[in-house]
Amino acid sequence: MRKFNIRKVLDGLTAGSSSASQQQQQQQHPPGNREPEIQETLQSEHFQLCKTVRHGFPYQPSALAFDPVQKILAVGTQTGALRLFGRPGVECYCQHDSGAAVIQLQFLINEGALVSALADDTLHLWNLRQKRPAVLHSLKFCRERVTFCHLPFQSKWLYVGTERGNIHIVNVESFTLSGYVIMWNKAIELSSKSHPGPVVHISDNPMDEGKLLIGFESGTVVLWDLKSKKADYRYTYDEAIHSVAWHHEGKQFICSHSDGTLTIWNVRSPTKPVQTITPHGKQLKDGKKPEPCKPILKVEFKTTRSGEPFIILSGGLSYDTVGRRPCLTVMHGKSTAVLEMDYSIVDFLTLCETPYPNDFQEPYAVVVLLEKDLVLIDLAQNGYPIFENPYPLSIHESPVTCCEYFADCPVDLIPALYSVGARQKRQGYSKKEWPINGGNWGLGAQSYPEIIITGHADGSIKFWDASAITLQVLYKLKTSKVFEKSRNKDDRQNTDIVDEDPYAIQIISWCPESRMLCIAGVSAHVIIYRFSKQEVVTEVIPMLEVRLLYEINDVETPEGEQPPPLSTPVGSSNSQPIPPQSHPSTSSSSSDGLRDNVPCLKVKNSPLKQSPGYQTELVIQLVWVAGEPPQQITSLALNSSYGLVVFGNSNGIAMVDYLQKAVLLNLSTIELYGSNDPYRREPRSPRKSRQPSGAGLCDITEGTVVPEDRCKSPTSAKMSRKLSLPTDLKPDLDVKDNSFSRSRSSSVTSIDKESREAISALHFCETFTRKADSSPSPCLWVGTTVGTAFVITLNLPLGPEQRLLQPVIVSPSGTILRLKGAILRMAFLDATGCLMPPAYEPWKEHNVPEEKDEKEKLKKRRPVSVSPSSSQEISENQYAVICSEKQAKVISLPTQNCAYKQNITETSFVLRGDIVALSNSVCLACFCANGHIMTFSLPSLRPLLDVYYLPLTNMRIARTFCFANSGQALYLVSPTEIQRLTYSQETCENLQEMLGELFTPVETPEAPNRGFFKGLFGGGAQSLDREELFGESSSGKASRSLAQHIPGPGGIEGVKGAASGVVGELARARLALDERGQKLSDLEERTAAMMSSADSFSKHAHEVCLPHGHPKS
Repeated sequence: MRKFNIRKVLDGLTAGSSSASQQQQQQQHPPGNREPEIQETLQSEHFQLCKTVRHGFPYQPSALAFDPVQKILAVGTQTGALRLFGRPGVECYCQHDSGAAVIQLQFLINEGALVSALADDTLHLWNLRQKRPAVLHSLKFCRERVTFCHLPFQSKWLYVGTERGNIHIVNVESFTLSGYVIMWNKAIELSSKSHPGPVVHISDNPMDEGKLLIGFESGTVVLWDLKSKKADYRYTYDEAIHSVAWHHEGKQFICSHSDGTLTIWNVRSPTKPVQTITPHGKQLKDGKKPEPCKPILKVEFKTTRSGEPFIILSGGLSYDTVGRRPCLTVMHGKSTAVLEMDYSIVDFLTLCETPYPNDFQEPYAVVVLLEKDLVLIDLAQNGYPIFENPYPLSIHESPVTCCEYFADCPVDLIPALYSVGARQKRQGYSKKEWPINGGNWGLGAQSYPEIIITGHADGSIKFWDASAITLQVLYKLKTSKVFEKSRNKDDRQNTDIVDEDPYAIQIISWCPESRMLCIAGVSAHVIIYRFSKQEVVTEVIPMLEVRLLYEINDVETPEGEQPPPLSTPVGSSNSQPIPPQSHPSTSSSSSDGLRDNVPCLKVKNSPLKQSPGYQTELVIQLVWVAGEPPQQITSLALNSSYGLVVFGNSNGIAMVDYLQKAVLLNLSTIELYGSNDPYRREPRSPRKSRQPSGAGLCDITEGTVVPEDRCKSPTSAKMSRKLSLPTDLKPDLDVKDNSFSRSRSSSVTSIDKESREAISALHFCETFTRKADSSPSPCLWVGTTVGTAFVITLNLPLGPEQRLLQPVIVSPSGTILRLKGAILRMAFLDATGCLMPPAYEPWKEHNVPEEKDEKEKLKKRRPVSVSPSSSQEISENQYAVICSEKQAKVISLPTQNCAYKQNITETSFVLRGDIVALSNSVCLACFCANGHIMTFSLPSLRPLLDVYYLPLTNMRIARTFCFANSGQALYLVSPTEIQRLTYSQETCENLQEMLGELFTPVETPEAPNRGFFKGLFGGGAQSLDREELFGESSSGKASRSLAQHIPGPGGIEGVKGAASGVVGELARARLALDERGQKLSDLEERTAAMMSSADSFSKHAHEVCLPHGHPKS
């Protein structure tokens, strides 16, 4: 039974106030062991939390719009998000507060404004003339549901159609309703006995602004005369209408219908359509109607000066095309092109040369918004090739399973990755430049290189250049290509421990300086990669197989929750080196028929051509043992200077020398304790049903789990660590996301009673391993899920030649430290409080020609610089920083005294903790499951920042959240998008400069020339004084109960934008001539006044001079 602790309850009650939390900081200085004071430069004012940018494809898109003059694209989503795209590198994310789905977007073309219509019947006016767009006005419809909006070019009156079939008119300058309403019963009169359904289309005749075409869902179309307030013509068709489009001359329009037909109508012939087309219907010989097809959801009708018009449509496929992918159809003259898409089409728009609807449209591209992609088709080239998409929209090409963020990387790294990635680009794209090229880049104040690495479900890894708040893919690595693809399903189920995505990446360990990369996959496999600019053919892929399965009884600690206090080193004198052991696959099953010594995946046995970039150095796989599948890897670390990789899971730990391709260490967690195990776990006798799996090898397992359950996939709920969440959050968890128990899986969990003790953190370093040490030496620090930290000493052969010939001696030091909760991260500081990075080997090309001396391939190990002078190493101490799910400790070395301690959280747990560099100093950054982001100074662990940011609502956030140097952080905010944020006050201040400009001053193209005869005899475009029709003086006021005006939270910048006329540009243009005349008149008057004044002055001066002048002669 858990002990009741009144102090914890009180702590929980007082945790909300900052003063109480400061009293709670236990910065302990043990008596007689006071640490020397280190001057800490970081203060609370150095920290501020804010979102910076969002990258990736808009999740669950629902609407699309394009400004043809500004060349800006807008995408709305089902969660109320708004993404704006300009030239590559200029993009912006906004969010509607309500979170309601965006159903339609309308640009105020070339005015720097956008109207959004939402599913909750609100309209919002966005000011795009500021770097962070804001809502200037909102209008909430109270009695009717909004279904369609239309804003004519260069008009300030927005037509709003509703579910009841009525049309209201909104003044977009004031965002108020006009008293002018088109009622559905007036529009259709007696042409139909029933209600025509919701308004699905509104547009004005391109040649006559006074004629409004209204499409009702039932199939009725009405041409409404705005001046006479009555219908000119009514067009009826048996099938429901989905969309309508005009020919630019205003004499014909085209409708798309639910039976897969297109009907073309002459404006003056309402009785029947001029032409009916079924683009994908089979034409029957006996003259019968073609078979019905799927609905044509949208059609566009675009004309060209020098050829046939384009009819572009989505949908309309015949019902017998089962399994066929969604298509966009382009009809041009007699040719029909059917363009297959990878995902469902949400919307599409044709990009045209002119914004004027009454001119030849000259379409040049089609932008297609798909469910999970954005495609741009070049209409001007044969075959309609697509443009190469420059936006980082392929993050989710395969679902992201983990990611890491590296800020302040070596400067040569991005060019190196770009050069090898450039060879991977696909061919066959359009030769033209990307046409969405509006806006201007920001002035990037940050100059340091940043790299994001994403691991994916298909085993691929992508490297992204994330410098200066942009994102661009650099290089893609497919880790699955070293494995045989299993074609036989039955065979696959026997060995695979996951039903799908057996190559999914769980953990990434990367050394930017040496460019060494190591990954751990879901099938208990580890692959080590070297970076090379040379292409090589690997005849035999180096491979190691490791048995890591032990069997003991877990016994609860006496207290049930509190681990024993900090202990002294035990057993350091009798630690024995662990001999290298490798277990090749000698058999596929043990004597009792159980699967044994078999890895989950089969490595290719044929030569492997490896392109420049990351090339396989070694594949390590955990094998089945006596019918037991290997447990997934929970922690991973690589050190390029030592030539070692280490990984652990809920069974134990294994260390591999990747230079000699040998297993150095293979221990269960219990064996790391030696004789000092506080949990009193007794070895369990072997089961009668199976043979002992090997001398000295045992199997850590839960005593309560039956064998059948243990054979299930570790990706099910059986995985040793589960996420402890408040029950009200659990229903919101993304089930698909649970399939990956996360890289550093320890970071996402609290320990279950029956769980095993898994390895949760690994860190190579050069430090003091024991209390008695007088100088630092290479070692490995190991953290577990019950809060224990072990130190393993590494005895490396001296010199590069000996390193390849002599074995590395590995032995537990006996040093054991303890914290509350699973250990997440470890790091080391020198005596001055500076971060000591692990030793690394600088990158050099290792694929050098054969004749070169072998010595040139070997790089000398670069030792860690512990202090400015190596001669002072012996006398100077170090600090170990250990962060767990519950607390952080700073341990003084070599004394192993606890110098500082901070209880981070009592009621929640830390998901991610990182020791990061910021402003020439270092701090501990934590993200808790309760949504708080906190930072602490080092080494004293003073709280510097505590902000409630984001509650943990699904595993994706937990799996992907990470901090980086220089105050950067990120996480996967949706399955397709990365959200970046900063906790640096300096970056927050500079953010405004770094963001791009969406709006740039551009001249609106000239209106089309009407021509001499059209101007003389009429027949050109007819204009309409909408102000006279819809203004309050003529149409009166709208009912107050119909809609509610809500002022937007545009802020000072938004108000300035409005004052400068975000949407009043047109009104000012109309007044320009009058104003100019007025100003000229004023100027004339002032000039006359000045001349009069000058004349008067001249006279006065003359009069003054006369008395003093020469006497008259």
